[in-house]
This record gives sequence, C-alpha cells and structure tokens, in this order.
Amino acid sequence: MHRNFEIPAGADAVLRCSHFPAHNKAKSLIVIAHGYKGFKDWGMFPHAAASLSREHEVITFNFSHAGIGEDLETFTELEKFARNTYHRELKDLEVLLSYLSQHPKFGGLPLFLLGHSRGAGDCLIYTLDHPDEISGVISWNGITDLDLFTEEQKQDMREKGRAYVLNGRTGQQMPLDNLILEDLEAQQERYNILQRMRDSTFPVVLIQGSQDGSHLRQGSEQLISVRPDINWIQISGGNHTFNSVHPFAGTTPQLEQAIAQTEDFIDQILR
Repeated sequence: MHRNFEIPAGADAVLRCSHFPAHNKAKSLIVIAHGYKGFKDWGMFPHAAASLSREHEVITFNFSHAGIGEDLETFTELEKFARNTYHRELKDLEVLLSYLSQHPKFGGLPLFLLGHSRGAGDCLIYTLDHPDEISGVISWNGITDLDLFTEEQKQDMREKGRAYVLNGRTGQQMPLDNLILEDLEAQQERYNILQRMRDSTFPVVLIQGSQDGSHLRQGSEQLISVRPDINWIQISGGNHTFNSVHPFAGTTPQLEQAIAQTEDFIDQILR
C-alpha cells in the first residue's frame, strides 16, 4: 500500500506525492517523474511504482504546475499548466529531493531518477546541474529536446500571449502562456541536453519502445552518439506508454520488460 503526502513548493505551489515503501531492505530510492500532460496516478505509474518497491523505496509526484490539483485524476488547474515552465519543474524537483535527502528513511539511500517522456528531460537536466546527488537516470521513452511546441503554438504564444494544446484523452484545450517560450529561450544553454551530455559521466539508461515516436527515437540516437557508453534498450512492440492505457487496464509484456530493465540497471550500478 502507498501513502500520499504533500510538500509546499512556494507561493501557490504544492507537490502531491505518493510513497511506495520497500517490501524488503531498500537498495535505493527511486523518484519517478511523469511527462507532459501526465500525472503520477496516470495508468502505468502506480503499477510501476508498486513493482519497483519490491526492493526500493519509490516516490511518485505531480509537478506543482502540471494542471492536476486536489482531484488527483482531473486537470482542474489549467491556469497553472499555462505557466508550467521547465524552470518551475526543475525547482519542483529541487524542493522534493531536498526534502527527501533530509528524511531519515530516504536520506542515506542511493538516489535514482526515473523520468517518462518530458519527465526524463527534466531528470537529465537536474542531474547535469547536480551530478553528485544522483546515482543514475532511467529514461522511459524520454525526450532529449525540450522544445515540444509546434511553430503555430509558438507564434500564438508570441503574438497573442497564449496558445493551446489539445489533451486527446480529455478533449480539453490546455493553455500555454508565452512565459514558457521565454523560459526556453532565456535558458537555451542550460536546456541543451545533447550538448551538455557530451561532458557528463553519470550513468544513464534509455528504455524505449520500438514503436515510440520517431522524433523521440531520433533523439535517443543522437544522445548515444554523444555518449556511446549509454545503453539504449529497445522494447519490441512497445509504444510511448509501453502499451498501457489510462484508466489502467492491467500490465503489458512491454511494461514488465521496462520495469525489469530498470531493476537490472540499478543493480548494475550498485554492484
């Protein structure tokens, strides 16, 4: 069973978290970061967290401006979503990891970041900024280019101050304020994952479905070209969510492979 808790993260910002306690003596602490238009209770995440908690302490959380509020299943905070910059997400990670580092249960454990999609980009940048804090990064179908916006959206942000992105599952038109674009442009060097990874040495594994989006797969190719030591694990037949859906309809062979490969990577690092 997991336990929910909250951490204040600044003015009008709350991190809503879940702790999945280790069944046995914990090998490490794993923090799972969801992706764009995602949340900690989406589909596969509770199952993945519960599975990984067999041998690890696991924390899932919602980014404070991801659009999910007290109702943990519904996008009720679209005005926050409109201002959800990478700067904000990285600050959220900093607040969460600082809290966990001071917690007697978690503080002494090796720390691994597992990010899905956009969350993997956040995890890589956070670790580039704080390489001594993190034992390794696990990217599930992760991005390597933080610019997720269409030219039309960027034009609307610049000219009208706001663009919209459709949430295909809920049908909601989700707002994107120009603040997001300003953040991307102001911190171009910090957010250039491929350039910064050239000089990095921390352990990373890419776990990706063979049917994931072509632009994401191309990004993985580029990343392993600058860091040839990174293992790029292909999950045959896996899509962007390893064939899992929301509401969760049960696990899939591809999701189980991703979980097993995650455990193997951590075991290799800790040997």
